[in-house]
Amino acid sequence: MMLEVNVSMASVTVRVDADTKQKAANIAEDLGLDLSSVTRAFYKQIVRERRIPLNLSYTTVPPETMEALDEAKNRLADGKPRFNSADEMFDSLGI
Repeated sequence: MMLEVNVSMASVTVRVDADTKQKAANIAEDLGLDLSSVTRAFYKQIVRERRIPLNLSYTTVPPETMEALDEAKNRLADGKPRFNSADEMFDSLGI
């Protein structure tokens, strides 16, 4: 016996700045997803938990740390090391 389920679909339009959308898309892509899939999962989680599953607190990551992480990410993308040798790295750390 086959059970037939007829589900009607609705569209959702969200306005967000291009930079935020691209950053979110990059994160979703890293996880093997697209923004539509993430949005559907978010809606299903709202329904399942009967709440808005967001943590609306300020970030505790210092700006200097975020800058260092961005710099490291850019260096990896460019393929350019920050130091040419371990000695250079240790010298910069005062070791």
